[in-house]
Amino acid sequence: MNEMARLFQNHDYLTPKIAEQSGVSKYEFYKYVHENGLEPVSRGIYSARDELYVLHQRCPHAVFSHDEAFYYHGLTDREPIVHTFTIYSGYNTHRLTADGISKSYTVKKELLDVGKIIVKDNNGNLIPMYDLERSICDLIRSRSSIEVQDFSSALKRYVSRKDKNLNRLMEYARLFRVENVLRRYMEVLL
Repeated sequence: MNEMARLFQNHDYLTPKIAEQSGVSKYEFYKYVHENGLEPVSRGIYSARDELYVLHQRCPHAVFSHDEAFYYHGLTDREPIVHTFTIYSGYNTHRLTADGISKSYTVKKELLDVGKIIVKDNNGNLIPMYDLERSICDLIRSRSSIEVQDFSSALKRYVSRKDKNLNRLMEYARLFRVENVLRRYMEVLL
């Protein structure tokens, strides 16, 4: 059982396979899980820590976006209730979104990595997320499903930032075919 405690300290999540690789039997693994009241965060994955990191482990191709990125970049003050991520079209996200704690968006496979950066989440784990400019393009693309005051507040916060990169923003806007819409909003705000 000391080995199990050490494993939980050294890993952000554990599976029976990881435990077996460290010499812990499945019986000992599940006994430890039961005795310590650990709950599965997903099928076969146990964690005492971070939902975002676990979601990233379940779907390594996904990139956190929309509400998650808006909050991380300071474009909104509201912490997201539902984790949002983007994945390439055709990927079956049913198991990831069935529990209601996450929502998925899709893009063409060749656009998935545009603006992707690696950031530290609140628990210090490295996760993929879209940069500030890609997040603004996502905001524009999803404008019909976002409340008007949240939409305008996020755009105003972006425009007032010193670290904004308008050239990169327009480059992304061309790729996602929202250049004309973005120009109209930027002309008013700048």
